[in-house]
Amino acid sequence: MAGATVLVVGGGGREHAIVWALAKSPSVAQVIVAPGNPGTAAEAGCRNVAIQATDISALIALAVAESVDLVVVGPEDPLVLGLVDRLAERKIAAFGPSAAAAQLEGSKSHCKEFLLRNDIPTGRSRSFTESAGALAYLAELVVPPVVKADGLAAGKGVIVAETHHEADVAIREILDEGRFGDAGAEVLLEERLHGPEVSVLAFCDGEQFHIMPAAQDHKRLGIGDDGPNTGGMGAFFPSPVTDDQLLADVATTVFAPTLAALASEGRPYRGVLYAGIMLTTEGPKVIEYNCRFGDPETEVVLPLLGSDLYEILMACATGSLDDVDIQWSSDAAVTVVMASRGYPFSRSEPAPIAGIDAAVASGCMVFHAGTATSAGEVVAAGGRVLAVTALRPTLVAAADAAHEGVALISFDGAQHRADIARATAEAHP
Repeated sequence: MAGATVLVVGGGGREHAIVWALAKSPSVAQVIVAPGNPGTAAEAGCRNVAIQATDISALIALAVAESVDLVVVGPEDPLVLGLVDRLAERKIAAFGPSAAAAQLEGSKSHCKEFLLRNDIPTGRSRSFTESAGALAYLAELVVPPVVKADGLAAGKGVIVAETHHEADVAIREILDEGRFGDAGAEVLLEERLHGPEVSVLAFCDGEQFHIMPAAQDHKRLGIGDDGPNTGGMGAFFPSPVTDDQLLADVATTVFAPTLAALASEGRPYRGVLYAGIMLTTEGPKVIEYNCRFGDPETEVVLPLLGSDLYEILMACATGSLDDVDIQWSSDAAVTVVMASRGYPFSRSEPAPIAGIDAAVASGCMVFHAGTATSAGEVVAAGGRVLAVTALRPTLVAAADAAHEGVALISFDGAQHRADIARATAEAHP
């Protein structure tokens, strides 16, 4: 459809990448972003509107007032709050699952029960709402479990305990001290799976799906995958741990039964389904589902897309994915995240950012996440600030280019991982 108006909900790096890709579509006349960030505001044909992603009524009013053709929901919170359901009532096409389908991410205990009920490979787990029961179960375990807050915790509700003591502390902090608020009213103690982890995302239209290039994410804060879990410090493609056969296996054992089960339960899944997969010695197992694009995987995958993103998203929203030809670049892609001082535990004071234009001039894409505008200049506003992406014919070249781009950018307190994709690129050039 020529001249479409698209509303993108959200304001992080993932949303900037989505907006960047939509702005290139010949089918799109304008992209409205709510609330957006300085990066989305700078894209041609795009404008920000100061409405938060969780203000469902205001978003509906905006979509109606602007005669929006498609709403693309970036973050998980508005999905769980039912934004897509409200848009459906107004007969406005939306890319994203209903609130019922989004419970796969909204509740980890719900997701685990769904996986087990439908024989989708995953680890064992138990759920608890009181620390006494959780601690008693912990004492029975030989190997420390992964401790997960049940609800949405902005990617920070998972503690990979190395010792029983760490698990004990995590349980008490979540259930007794309210570390994650309502999201921690219930915890899961989950079997720790071992092996390489890979993110597999698929476009879904309720029945059909198309798997995207499988990016490998670096969740840990420190070099060598050390330190605490974060929302993601970088990602890359291709990953040597995935191949066509693995993706075919994941399609058969994970995506196909998941979509079939959701459809049979009356909550067909439309949008992006993101499966965090652990490649164990027993085969691929689902660690978790996310009901939207991943971050920073989106900043790796969407630059590889050779087809019109608007056509794909609209096809998913209208149940016609089979009608779209989806092509991907053969290039390698690397994204390195630049975060603020204190991330992921604390936020730092806003700091001016220098060098973004230089990084872009070097051939990188710079996606804004935790940025803001102050006195006419772009500043780091806490958390993950920027995602610097490079595409090149080889992984070595892409890694070199992305890290060189990062080196051109500076702000007070900036931190990043200097090893994103490096070891893999050296071993598998």
